[in-house]
Amino acid sequence: MTSSFRFLDGFVEHVKGQRAYSLHTCKAYRKDLTQFYEFLHQHTGLKDVSDIDPEAVSVLDIRLFLGHLLQQGYQPKSIARKLAAVKSFYCYLLEKGEIEVSVPSQVVTPRFSKTVPGFLNEEQTSILFDTVLAADSLSSHHAGKNPLEEQFTLSRDRAMLEILYGCGLRVSELVGLVHDMVDVDKGFIRITGKGKKQRIVPLGTEAARALKIYFEVKRNLIRIKKTGNPETGYVFITKKGTGIYPVLVQRVTKKYLASVTELKYKNPHVLRHSFATHMLNNGADLKSVSEMLGHTNLTTTEIYTHVTFGRIREVYDKAHPRA
Repeated sequence: MTSSFRFLDGFVEHVKGQRAYSLHTCKAYRKDLTQFYEFLHQHTGLKDVSDIDPEAVSVLDIRLFLGHLLQQGYQPKSIARKLAAVKSFYCYLLEKGEIEVSVPSQVVTPRFSKTVPGFLNEEQTSILFDTVLAADSLSSHHAGKNPLEEQFTLSRDRAMLEILYGCGLRVSELVGLVHDMVDVDKGFIRITGKGKKQRIVPLGTEAARALKIYFEVKRNLIRIKKTGNPETGYVFITKKGTGIYPVLVQRVTKKYLASVTELKYKNPHVLRHSFATHMLNNGADLKSVSEMLGHTNLTTTEIYTHVTFGRIREVYDKAHPRA
């Protein structure tokens, strides 16, 4: 009998290197598989988790694990993700020749309803950028001891939100932007997304304008503070000259979204969702939006079509003579 639990570290390294999964996904896989083995340990009554034989695990064992998660209050979507982690691990063991059959592959993934993500309507978006983030509005609320640093922070924050909404980026993609990826004059940015997949996204007029203003202020700050070359390294930095981090982006987004929406979660993804929703509402085709979002398949993007149906109904009612 061979314990499969000892292959966990190797599996995590495999999905990180071979499949180019993010650090966040790798941590989630490790946590999910550890939870699976802890359940098996308790369920089987074996002395140690290392005593669990992967080929002795049955379809019933896995279904009991899923039922246990449901009793613990996990949502169907989370349960499906954990099952996916178990299936991937067993496929890895199969490829290594440690098992002869992947039992988890015989278990059907539970279906879950797709919830429509939170987004801003177009009026709220206009208020956000044309009023809340307007240069004169921002400066009137930030009169302090260091005008250059404040000007830098304000121009950076506006540029960040313009990029999140104008290009539909994920937080990790925004944080990872370096100057070589951005061509303001030609109007595009080159993104390295999930799985290290490359894509090119158009840079809108407003986003390009916000970036130009930010770059000029950034050059002045770096010249005075002598923290490095403004034309290299990360696009978005802190006042100290280091790259921004996800918590900073989340904090900035929450601060400004609070002025325009009552949504419970005011995170950067709201702007990504708004980008997709507004694009589809205004006639963009699903495939193009999917490519700009960096989705692997159209199914992931289809969630936004539930949002746009209201707009389609409105157009139909106004245009069709027998609506």
